[in-house]
Amino acid sequence: MSFKFEILKKSKKSRARVGRITTDRGIINTPIFMPVGTQATVKTMTPDALKEIGAEIILSNTYHLLLRPGPELIKEAGGLHKFMNWDKPILTDSGGFQIYSLAHMRKITDKGVEFTSHIDGKKHFLTPESVLDIQAAYGSDISMVLDECVELPSDRKTVEKAVRRTTEWARKSKIQNQKSKQGTLFGIVQGGCYPELRKRSAEEIAELDFAGNAIGGLSVGESQREMFDMIEVVNEILPEDKPRYLMGVGFPEDIKGAVERGCDMFDCVIPTRLARHGTFLTDEGRLSIRQTRFERDFTPLDTTCDCYACRNFTKAYIRHIFWAREILAMQLLTHHNLRYYMRTMEKIRNEISG
Repeated sequence: MSFKFEILKKSKKSRARVGRITTDRGIINTPIFMPVGTQATVKTMTPDALKEIGAEIILSNTYHLLLRPGPELIKEAGGLHKFMNWDKPILTDSGGFQIYSLAHMRKITDKGVEFTSHIDGKKHFLTPESVLDIQAAYGSDISMVLDECVELPSDRKTVEKAVRRTTEWARKSKIQNQKSKQGTLFGIVQGGCYPELRKRSAEEIAELDFAGNAIGGLSVGESQREMFDMIEVVNEILPEDKPRYLMGVGFPEDIKGAVERGCDMFDCVIPTRLARHGTFLTDEGRLSIRQTRFERDFTPLDTTCDCYACRNFTKAYIRHIFWAREILAMQLLTHHNLRYYMRTMEKIRNEISG
């Protein structure tokens, strides 16, 4: 699989930049937000709807697809793209975040991670090498190395151990990737909120010369200020000529601050999760369709938005079907929220380009 990253424009006011990633399955304009399709679907969204809102790449999760339906079935189906009818790029996470989020169901050793499936109780053991084999079976355009994400706050000794392990796993992943020629691979920087550990991790990962580099282990409980501080430390070290992916972030205000500090790629479940609970996004903030004041509001969710929901429906209607528990309410709110993110990224790119 081909992969090329070029910087088209740099901001004169910050580290922000506009770039272009070229892959076999399409061009990705950065800074970019990637809708999350954990189970090989972005919740409530069809592939056509994703294209309509302007999605250029989506994210799926190696761990969850391992449990169900399994890499063998996906490979038999012709790969993840054919299986889910998505012909644009897909980035697959390695399962590192599940090391953090499923702490009660896993055991970590230097060799890898043993998970107990939350579906059927079966044991699964992920190694740096097997994670890449699984992602190869999916046909991922961008694969991620296995890393150890720790909860915050954690003591220095715990975070330092995770940094060491993450680097060692990254080395094994790079060797495996070179042997098997499985495609584009990104490394991941860890280090918690310890500047010196972030610096060390960034130096070690940068030295391994991946196609791109991710910043992991943030947006897991630290303050925005702490997150921004760690991004600044890391992006002083990660090479400028490769994309920088801030994993699991976040709200639009987090993304804007991270772009100013040199990050290019983002993903988060926030826009889809908020939609399922009745929250929609506007430039004035987050609003809830549940509120009584929208009962007779016959205006769109956002008068400045060009999405399908805003072009065709009113707050009054969406509020009605939301309280009636109709699936269409979640579809429309999700469509709007994701389009809001895409419009936000378009505005950011335009501002940087001047």
